[in-house]
Amino acid sequence: MEELKKAIDEIMQENIIKLVISNKINKNAEYNKITFMFKENNDKQYYQIEKYTDKQVFHENIDVDVLRDKVLEYFSSNYKQISAWSNTTTFELKISKKGNLLLSKKKNDNTKLVNKDHNKEKNYILKEGMIIQPLIDLGIFTKEGKVVNSKYDKYKQINRFVEVIDDEIKKNDFKELTILDFGCGKSYLTFVLYYYFVEIKKINVKMIGLDLKADVIKKCNDIAKRYNYENLHFELGDINGFKYNNKVDMVITLHACDTATDYALYNAIKWNTKMIFSVPCCQHEFNAQMKSDSLSILTKYGIIQERIAALMTDSVRANLLEAVGYRTQLLEFIDISHSPKNILIRASKSKLSKDQKEKALGEVTNLMKQFNLSPTLFKLLKEDNLI
Repeated sequence: MEELKKAIDEIMQENIIKLVISNKINKNAEYNKITFMFKENNDKQYYQIEKYTDKQVFHENIDVDVLRDKVLEYFSSNYKQISAWSNTTTFELKISKKGNLLLSKKKNDNTKLVNKDHNKEKNYILKEGMIIQPLIDLGIFTKEGKVVNSKYDKYKQINRFVEVIDDEIKKNDFKELTILDFGCGKSYLTFVLYYYFVEIKKINVKMIGLDLKADVIKKCNDIAKRYNYENLHFELGDINGFKYNNKVDMVITLHACDTATDYALYNAIKWNTKMIFSVPCCQHEFNAQMKSDSLSILTKYGIIQERIAALMTDSVRANLLEAVGYRTQLLEFIDISHSPKNILIRASKSKLSKDQKEKALGEVTNLMKQFNLSPTLFKLLKEDNLI
């Protein structure tokens, strides 16, 4: 043990950027591999630990000064290799078959290992230092407006969504907006968006959140009152049958399951909504319908069919939006390593030509014929003679 401590102490004399513990020798060891990555978030320096099992990765953040103790704790009697890198040196620590401890080191080839995650501050819309009460209550910000290290990924995701909306908003000089949020759930994004519109963009907004759970709606209305968000309120209702008779400028739908997204898009189209932002979820409809003789290669393997069906679903939705006059994009909402539900549909009312609309609709009908599909959104629009 003393020899191991001395070897690790020698490694720790350098400013370690990355360290990997691997080659498990204890079958009862919980993790197959453990990595330590140096991170910087403004003035805060720390190490992020990633612990790999056969099926999952667990994350933990630690202070810089406890790196040695953590490495020693995980490595002892469980593994036989440590690889570590500083900006100037590469270390290899191994336990041989005879149980001998071998430490080697070599100078790097004038190439510095630079952590690119946090050493360059991104110009986020929701900046650190802002006192945004919803982010504080979510545990993403401290009371002083600093990002909590363990919540940095969530902070980036929320900013990403706000940026996608901001790209559309800044194209017009909006003075007021009416916004409907279908399937708002616990509504952390709804509260954050209200803050963005009112406090940052200085737009007079009326926002309505809709959900099926009465307890969630009550809680959200109580929170809106506590924040003094006067023009934000929540209603109990089903996306499929919700009625709204006034103008709607924006519809948001996040993770509405399966065809619930189609009903939300259908309502948005009927209201002639200016902007639509939708992150679909659980696209089961096409997977149950798909059949093809000439392209059976895409349907003979269950996992392939499932993934192709999900992508086809959102492609059809995007094309149908174009067919009724929306300029539409499919964007990556968040990095796929954080969530597989990472496609966002962004659509804005536009003057598309007749040829553009017909081409978009034609592509949908061709796909429907090829794979025996009957999309809910297509049927809804057809019944109302909107396509």
